[in-house]
Amino acid sequence: MHTAHFDDNDVRNFIVNGYTLVDADYPPEFHRSIYDQIETVLDKEGNPGNNILPRIPALNQIFEHPAVAAALTALLGPNYTMHPHRYCHLNPPGRDGQTWHKDDYIYDQNVRHHRHRWVMAFYYPQDVTEDMGPTGILPGRQYYDTISNNDATQSSETELRLCGPAGTVAIVHFDSWHRATANTSSNKRYMLKFQFTRMQEPQTPTWHNPKTDWQPVEHDPHNALSQHVWHWLGGRNGTRNGNGEDKSTLAKLAQQLRHQDENKRLNAAYALGTAGAEAIPHLLDALRSEAADLAQSNQTSDPANPQGGNPAELYAAHALAAVGAPAISALTKELQHTDPSVRAAAVDILGNLDAREAVPMLRQCLTDEDFWVRRNAAEALGYIADAKATPELGATLVDADWRIRLNSALALAKIGTLNADIVATLGQLIDDENRYVRYYAALALKCSGMSSAQEVLWEHLLTSRWCPLTTNESTF
Repeated sequence: MHTAHFDDNDVRNFIVNGYTLVDADYPPEFHRSIYDQIETVLDKEGNPGNNILPRIPALNQIFEHPAVAAALTALLGPNYTMHPHRYCHLNPPGRDGQTWHKDDYIYDQNVRHHRHRWVMAFYYPQDVTEDMGPTGILPGRQYYDTISNNDATQSSETELRLCGPAGTVAIVHFDSWHRATANTSSNKRYMLKFQFTRMQEPQTPTWHNPKTDWQPVEHDPHNALSQHVWHWLGGRNGTRNGNGEDKSTLAKLAQQLRHQDENKRLNAAYALGTAGAEAIPHLLDALRSEAADLAQSNQTSDPANPQGGNPAELYAAHALAAVGAPAISALTKELQHTDPSVRAAAVDILGNLDAREAVPMLRQCLTDEDFWVRRNAAEALGYIADAKATPELGATLVDADWRIRLNSALALAKIGTLNADIVATLGQLIDDENRYVRYYAALALKCSGMSSAQEVLWEHLLTSRWCPLTTNESTF
């Protein structure tokens, strides 16, 4: 368990296994105080859901702890932000375990990129042992869309139960398969789940990084995938030189992108990704075929995507992202494809590639007739964070679909450049019908630093539920 700094081994193990344990080693009475406050709030008020943090502000000190902050900075960069969805999970004595599932992105439908821009943090305010129903995860399976069986009594993968003393914070890859395990003890188990997201693409390693080269991790079945994430995370997402594969080999690898074995699909994607420019024609053909065939099934609700997934989540897309800059020109041309599922995928990949030369076309995609193209374009422009897209993103803040409003507001927060009209629109969005749009509107105003934006935030604060001392027993 980590108590000081994050280093190369920690990052490599997170990339491969999808989790790390950190010790927020405050005095025992600090964690006991949080536990007691949880008991009081849940007993008298019920579960406050997203309001758990304003009800118990001391929780924020957990994530300000140097060891926790160092881990989050290593994985998400220096300017990460806390998502407004938080939840206190109670696993009482005698409760059965859950089935295996992944969390959705709080009703949005992001592509599950292998580059982790999101993590979950599970905090235990009390000692947790295996019999108390701790959170279970499947290490190394975060990149998989399926597992052997969602019923934990029937699945063949190896489960790890995240245990530890009070103050343990498990930082977990957002796409990890996880579940609450059965509590066979006589003790309650509380777990506070928080989510964090990256606000800028990596430029340089943000951890203790004496060795910049990737060092394979023993028993990693997807070394090329792990190496790709490592290079991206360290700001070294350079062009691939190719590995000398001939055309017939590349064609066979492209066929394996649709193999029934997910392990083979993943390895084929990154074998093609490391092949460089020579693989692009094969990957574009595969992208068009995959996008057309999977557009509907990718949006279907299942344990990996409880709210349904994004049609742009394709193995050819992962491969093209791994190819890097040589794929940008060809992908930009795909933005004019007649099939909207192809356009939605091309938009998403270009965002992954930090394709600044494609920004003019991506700005146009914000007015595409297809919802998924517009949604993915807003997200992609946030990754690229080019201020030239500010006017178009400002216009989409009034889109009828809240997911586009949310992604446009988040993109503007990442860009940090606003104008007076956008400030006014964001001021209206603070009262949006969707609670998460409200948060990202406030975040965009905060990140702009404009005095007019700060005034809007102050006016909002005056009418917000901000006082944790005010309850039905103490009204003033």
